[in-house]
Amino acid sequence: MTDLDGRVALVTGGARGIGEAYVRALHAAGGRVVIADILAIEGEALAAELGERARFVPLDVTDEAAWDAAVDAALAGFGAIDVLVNNAGIANAAPIEHLTTEKWNSVIAVNLTGTFFGCRAVVPTMKRQGRGSIINISSVEGMRGSPGLHGYTAAKYGVRGLSASLAVELGPSGIRVNSVHPGFITTSMTTRIDPAHLDIPLGRPGVPQDLTGTIVFLASDASSFTSGAEFVVDGGMIAGIPHR
Repeated sequence: MTDLDGRVALVTGGARGIGEAYVRALHAAGGRVVIADILAIEGEALAAELGERARFVPLDVTDEAAWDAAVDAALAGFGAIDVLVNNAGIANAAPIEHLTTEKWNSVIAVNLTGTFFGCRAVVPTMKRQGRGSIINISSVEGMRGSPGLHGYTAAKYGVRGLSASLAVELGPSGIRVNSVHPGFITTSMTTRIDPAHLDIPLGRPGVPQDLTGTIVFLASDASSFTSGAEFVVDGGMIAGIPHR
């Protein structure tokens, strides 16, 4: 039931890192994939490698007009958008008294407003189709506080709440909306954090491929009665109270 043959998925931030892992997994499951990113060189190369079932479209998720163009390109290339993975994200950190308005606005714009723009852009198409799966990537920081990550945490809580309200609103149209909450995943964005300082019950940091099964499940008919849910993929990190 995780066969995605004929389905079309648009993945933001899909040119590298975790987004690239999502793209590869959705493609391997039989899907056609639209790689949406500001990284044109990496995105074009990935699309060329994957072949005729992949397309690259340039997308700055904070740009409303760019979202319209990306949706139009996906429809022109593949005729549908069955799945949206709102993955694009950035992070910055500072104690609250040193957190500038610029830093706050930048992380909210990409992580929360960009997710809102994406959901809004694909809903008309999904309503016409009578089905759709929107997968919003939040974080364990959308489940609990984290010192210094104030903008990031606020945005990821916002993604969690937005996903819930959309699930309620869009369910009657056959559109499912769920949020995914990764824990510590080894990527270029987490190189400054030593995972040894984190209490991960499974005893290791995550890698992007640890998340792909959840994404394929939510994109497929295997999750046909799943909406408004929060999927934590963190090696058990937030299951317990840390002890010194």
